[in-house]
Amino acid sequence: MPGEDGSVRVALLGCGTVGSEVTRVLIDDADELAARIGAKVELAGIAVRRPDKHPELPQHLLTADAGALVESDVDVVVELIGGIEPVRDWLLTALRKGKAVVTANKALLSEHSAELAEAAGISGADLYYEASVAGAIPLLRPLRESLAGDRITRVMGIVNGTTNYILSAMDSTGAGYADTLDEASRLGYAEADPTADVDGYDAASKAAILASLAFHTRVTASDVHREGIAGISASDIAAARLLNRTVKLLAICERVQADDGTESVSARVHPVMIPRTHQLAGVNGAFNAVYVEADAAGELMFYGQGAGGAPTASAVLGDLVAAARNRVAGGRGPRESAHAALPVRPMGQTPTRYHISLDVADRAGVLAQVAQAFATHDVSIAAVRQRDRTSTASLVIVTHSAPDAALRATVEEIGKLDVVREVVSVMRVEGEDS
Repeated sequence: MPGEDGSVRVALLGCGTVGSEVTRVLIDDADELAARIGAKVELAGIAVRRPDKHPELPQHLLTADAGALVESDVDVVVELIGGIEPVRDWLLTALRKGKAVVTANKALLSEHSAELAEAAGISGADLYYEASVAGAIPLLRPLRESLAGDRITRVMGIVNGTTNYILSAMDSTGAGYADTLDEASRLGYAEADPTADVDGYDAASKAAILASLAFHTRVTASDVHREGIAGISASDIAAARLLNRTVKLLAICERVQADDGTESVSARVHPVMIPRTHQLAGVNGAFNAVYVEADAAGELMFYGQGAGGAPTASAVLGDLVAAARNRVAGGRGPRESAHAALPVRPMGQTPTRYHISLDVADRAGVLAQVAQAFATHDVSIAAVRQRDRTSTASLVIVTHSAPDAALRATVEEIGKLDVVREVVSVMRVEGEDS
């Protein structure tokens, strides 16, 4: 419940780009927020590592002791520091003491959401994390609340703005990966160390959160198959263009049904070729978009700014308002829903499709030998395109859907054929009938 003066007291942990915007709104728009919530929101303290480095913030609110701030008489803890420790301990302390928690910490949630949810469930505290995936886009709340009565079958989307900017630029300019990454760094779209983005770690954390909500199953980042974009070349982009496709790094979360009717969850992040007619193909620059399929609702698309101070702060403030309203009214936000407890399907058993580009000898019988390798692993070919050169030929094959392990084994066998000079590229295909 609010304090004696009727206010909802908020502790803010971290005050970088997002935290500064949250602070500004809490101070500048205090009356508007109070009208929406039904009580005044009081910023009780701001925990930063070096208070002396923040002259722009209210000095009387600053502290370097985040743990003490969490333990103090506050109602809501807003965490914008990131990382795992000591943040996990601070948030568990807050939840166990019945304080609501609002966080944008995708890394923590993708590994420890079960522990946080259990602490919140025992004490009756709220745990909100809309800003952890897709910035300003209202995505998690619809999955958790609006579609709670529906059966979601697939969530597929662009959830990392840095990689989408790089791939979009490669597609529009024809430049290579290294040059485009340098340009993205210069423009501020890529971090000084872009590993978390370009190697897919950021997207994998978000995929774990999305799969957990969509399929009522606890999925961690370690359950998500992950591949980045560093191996994507200008020739891959050009090959996609010839087939009227484009390349995107997608987070793909699916409810997969086996032949015997049993269900499992597949969660993966990797580059794919998608048709230029697909809804996600036109999402360019640093924008995010997520495509949801559900039994009753059908196909839904969520699109918008996936990162940045103001967009992310918008999601944080939305959660803060919800948590504060619950404190005032004595209500509770939604609890964790993990009742389905579906197993996570290994990537090797997940059905996918491949686009394979080969440099082969230009002589009779080549296609027959390549086709035999596919038949050996029970992989069906959907399309073949061949282009002759002087002494070699370019062979492009698109498969029907098959277990990923069978497709990988097929590619490995093809690479050993005498008639195949080089497996030029291998990429998965999405967005078309299999």
